[in-house]
Amino acid sequence: MTEATTIYQHENYELRCSAKALDSGEFVPLLVITKQVWPTRSRDIAVRRGDYTSAEAAIAAAHAQGLEWIANYG
Repeated sequence: MTEATTIYQHENYELRCSAKALDSGEFVPLLVITKQVWPTRSRDIAVRRGDYTSAEAAIAAAHAQGLEWIANYG
């Protein structure tokens, strides 16, 4: 399995958005959010399931979920 990663900065957070390739040819989005000011602690955030046929689509879904998480809980 291969994985593609893009890192975004938003406000005081780093969003590590990844896409893991499955054997079926689809991709699973992964999201880790780390606050850049104290207390810094990485959080694995669950991303909504979907049928992502490209790494870019899975990364975009993870990024959107990260922005929503920051707006609600950050």
